[in-house]
Amino acid sequence: MTLTSSAPPTAGAAPEAARGRRPAAVRTLLRNRLAVVALAFLAVLLVAAVFAPLIAPDDPNAQDLLMRLTPPAWQHGGSGAHLLGTDQLGRDMLSRVVYGTRVSLLVGAGAALLAGVIGTVVGLAAGYFGGWPDRVLMRLADVQLAFPSILLALAIVGFFGSGLWYVILVLGITGWVSYARVVRSEVMSLRSRDFVTEARAIGVTDVAIMRRHLLPNVMAPLATIGTLHIAAAIVAEASLSYLGLGVPKETVTWGSMLADGQLYLGTSWWVAVFPGIALMLTSLAVNITGDALRDVADPKAYRR
Repeated sequence: MTLTSSAPPTAGAAPEAARGRRPAAVRTLLRNRLAVVALAFLAVLLVAAVFAPLIAPDDPNAQDLLMRLTPPAWQHGGSGAHLLGTDQLGRDMLSRVVYGTRVSLLVGAGAALLAGVIGTVVGLAAGYFGGWPDRVLMRLADVQLAFPSILLALAIVGFFGSGLWYVILVLGITGWVSYARVVRSEVMSLRSRDFVTEARAIGVTDVAIMRRHLLPNVMAPLATIGTLHIAAAIVAEASLSYLGLGVPKETVTWGSMLADGQLYLGTSWWVAVFPGIALMLTSLAVNITGDALRDVADPKAYRR
């Protein structure tokens, strides 16, 4: 059990405190109507990503040149068979937007998870041990921060090649610094607390102290950073795909759809606008959710 103060906890006090915090956190979240809307939108996206073959009306790569550049159904010349119209090869835009959700959510979640694991391990080690491990690890973080993340990602992808897992790996490796810095700061403030000193005194190993006592105390800020990193990774993946350095062209992504549609903005606006709207709304919803989680993690929010 992780202690949060020097006073010895009474039996059952920690579970009762945890049970008391959960309803307060839920109430704080529900008071934020914008966050509720964002969470509902993300839930819809998740359902669309998982059940894309059932939701999408057509194969996203099926071509029909006779129906190329068909406007949306509500516009003159549109077709009820293609609600959002078709692209320059006659592919259904609604199906492609739905399937593009899969790549965006997978890349965002995968990159945030990988970066979170790397950054948490580095931050725990640097903050707990201090001294030369801290100096070495933080200098590595400074070196990475000296390079713009998107340029570093472009260089790595250009060297190793494109691919879904390469993109996740690259975005994860280039995004760990923010996690490490926050975890290090939190751990440095906790390592001198009585519960850590007492754990050392009874022979608890350093790894066990970090895992059982320190890690649970940094999960709240990690959740906030992770949520915001998902949005950044989604935009970064779209940027790489827009430049032709993301996932292969046969895999539907919002970034590649934007690249294909830029030539038709003047005549067939829907080819680029709909994936752009999907990308914007998804990033906005994730950022709003991250802000809400930050408020929930703040104990002062429960008293407002």
